[in-house]
Amino acid sequence: MNWVLIRASGVIAYLLLSLSVLWGLALAGGLVKRSPKSLNYVHESLSIGALVATAMHVLFLSVDRFVEFDLDELLVPGASDWRPVAVAFGILAFYALFLVTVSFYARNLIGQRVWRVLHYASFGIWVASLAHGLLAGTDRSTPWMLGLYGATAAAVVVVIIVRYQNFGSKAVRRRNPGEEVGHSRSQAIERALELSHDRSTRHRHAAPRSIDQSSDSSSTSTTN
Repeated sequence: MNWVLIRASGVIAYLLLSLSVLWGLALAGGLVKRSPKSLNYVHESLSIGALVATAMHVLFLSVDRFVEFDLDELLVPGASDWRPVAVAFGILAFYALFLVTVSFYARNLIGQRVWRVLHYASFGIWVASLAHGLLAGTDRSTPWMLGLYGATAAAVVVVIIVRYQNFGSKAVRRRNPGEEVGHSRSQAIERALELSHDRSTRHRHAAPRSIDQSSDSSSTSTTN
């Protein structure tokens, strides 16, 4: 039963971390509007959930009697005799995730620049977590787990590409604000010319009708 809890907590931690990274990238890239605070709370809650699930993963490993980890093997990178590289990735990801999660509540204290750097590190945390799962996870060779790793990796790559495309277009607009203004003015001029053309066309069609009506009136008066 404990082995099932170890596996389940690890998978849940990875999934929540992946969702947190995707949500953060979507917010930063403008794919999701940032105005409602509830959207930021979702990002924060996913990070907290991933941290709690990771802590439970470590706790279940510490009391397991199949592998029998010592406490230092679970807390010190490289101290484990069992797959030391894979375990080190997991430990480093846990510590970094803790720092990023705490930074949500220390933003005013550490400053915007440090906070932003820490959150950029979230991508590295996700990569370390993915490496930990691929190298140490007992379910890493199963189709459903491979599908989860592949789907989350593809989603992260796609969101990163879209984010930097949006960032590049915004940077171009900042460097060339005159071009954007000029483009807007040219559009306005073209629209004004189209309206003027439409009005002149309507006047040309209306003029013959007025002449015909006046001719009819003259003929009627003459007849009377």
